[in-house]
Amino acid sequence: MIKSMTAYATAQYSTHQLAVSAEIRSYNSRYFDLVLRIPSGYQSLEEKIKEYISGHVIRGRVEIKIQIEMDAADANGFEIDHAKAQSFYAALNQLKDAFGIKSEISMDLFLSPGGIIKPAEITMDTEAVWPSIRDCLQHALEELDAMRKREGDFIAQDLLKRLAHINLQLEQIRAESTGLLDMYQQRLKERISALTGDIVEIDPGRIAQEAAILADRSDISEEIVRAESHLKQFLHMMKSDEPAGRKLNFLLQELHREFNTMGSKIGNAEISHRIIDVKSELEKIREQTHNIE
Repeated sequence: MIKSMTAYATAQYSTHQLAVSAEIRSYNSRYFDLVLRIPSGYQSLEEKIKEYISGHVIRGRVEIKIQIEMDAADANGFEIDHAKAQSFYAALNQLKDAFGIKSEISMDLFLSPGGIIKPAEITMDTEAVWPSIRDCLQHALEELDAMRKREGDFIAQDLLKRLAHINLQLEQIRAESTGLLDMYQQRLKERISALTGDIVEIDPGRIAQEAAILADRSDISEEIVRAESHLKQFLHMMKSDEPAGRKLNFLLQELHREFNTMGSKIGNAEISHRIIDVKSELEKIREQTHNIE
């Protein structure tokens, strides 16, 4: 099964104590690359979250943003630094005495210096919160996987069309390469006749020998067999349940190698044009496989 690496998903999960939301974006990447953003106080769960994600996504860059809101009454509490407040109050009184200020010290003045009133640090029971985070991630990953499969289906349809075209061209190449011996014999006769003006008598045996040597050097039957095998493996991997992106890229390299060898060995213009067409299709397939998990 073909899966795209590009997808987006969100999920929310709530209990009577907290609400968890997750946003996941995945992109093309040669390897698995995870970027995680989680609220302060929950860093102890990072490794557990990464391990959970890596069990569902094999390849690609994955960006995850998790938000957690506590419903407890003290979740948004504040605390006062009494020592700092007393020092600041004493300093204000010294200023009043030094400059003869008669006005009362306003409460607004205590809001200016940072650190006197600040959000209270709440001790989180991260292990108790983990099941809610895990369930939220599961919903988001299911949605992400569904989108990756839908995108993968579109990619697979395009690949199947291109592979069918390559198979058709390969059949034509096989058929046209079977008559190479007769072609080289005729070509040698024409060249010798053109050079000698039909004055020199041509030895049919020598012509046949030279044509056989040329045909042997241009024989691409082995390359055709290997290319057919690679194409069958490509189709088999596309249908497999295992992630196939890296394996498909490897097979494409091997197919390029086989058709490059055919192009360098063959001396037939029609076959050369077909090989160029096949290599163009292989390049388009390669671009598509960059987005396959």
